[in-house]
Amino acid sequence: MSARFCYRRPMQTILTISNLSKTYASGFQALKRVNLEIRRGEIFALLGPNGAGKTTLIGTVCGLVNPSEGQISVDGHDIVKDYRRARSVIGLVPQELTTNAFETVWDTVSFTRGLFGKSPDPVHLEKVLRALSLWDKRNNPIMTLSGGMKRRVLIAKALGHEPAVLFLDEPTAGVDVELRRDMWQLMRGLKDTGVTIILTTHYIDEAEEMADRIGIINRGEIVLVEEKTHLLRKLGKKQLTLQLEAPLAQVPAALAGYRLELSADGASLTYTYDDTQSERAGIVTLLRDLGDAQVRFKDLQTTQSSLEDIFVDLVKNKDKDRP
Repeated sequence: MSARFCYRRPMQTILTISNLSKTYASGFQALKRVNLEIRRGEIFALLGPNGAGKTTLIGTVCGLVNPSEGQISVDGHDIVKDYRRARSVIGLVPQELTTNAFETVWDTVSFTRGLFGKSPDPVHLEKVLRALSLWDKRNNPIMTLSGGMKRRVLIAKALGHEPAVLFLDEPTAGVDVELRRDMWQLMRGLKDTGVTIILTTHYIDEAEEMADRIGIINRGEIVLVEEKTHLLRKLGKKQLTLQLEAPLAQVPAALAGYRLELSADGASLTYTYDDTQSERAGIVTLLRDLGDAQVRFKDLQTTQSSLEDIFVDLVKNKDKDRP
């Protein structure tokens, strides 16, 4: 009898950042010994408040900001020692709408491809423009496009030279909900072709919707890197809210061990618990003890912490730890 063994290949690392720091001439330290590895083919969401260092980190990886110390390797190429090859595998969609207003969509995308030494490839460019719903606008001057269309042009420019790693710095800022959904679909499609995507966003629901892993940066330091599903499971809390049949003046002493929170009007009780087997089993005991204490409820509902709740708590706790 023969046995068949199935081995799962570990995901390769395509971007490695080691001990990266950036201090500006003013003395402001924007990045502080950042260490980060990005896996090939994943969507990685980088979250952080304004001024946390997100854009500086992206700019340094893309060669727009000189690091003060540390090393960065992209697809095996050092961004300083092998700048051209490292930069050739990176696409960047910046926050700002930086395009020549008088150029046509086709000309600006074609020109950007040429900047990276790529030979003309009308078939590839057509594919990109069609995927971004820009094909019908290919001969239009960029100045005639809407803000959302101009943002699509930035993405087309970034994809023109077929990068393996794509940085999206707040790609859906200021665009309507429909366009955000279109861009989410585009990102999924790019991932399916093997493109690695690093996304910065202020929209927590965007990270929750798209990311495989979440990184949180605050004051130039990486606070946490975690699989999205693990992060939500590990740090997310659930709440059981009971709508009472009759208001309470206070939580009965017999229920003090449950750390129940009574609403201001006394009409509801909230029990916060971790999503573990023992904590879930405690709910059965809680409901029994509520009955013994003559506390009746007419309805109940459960809610779970969102990624936004986790993010706010992590940043707040990190700031509290500072001297």
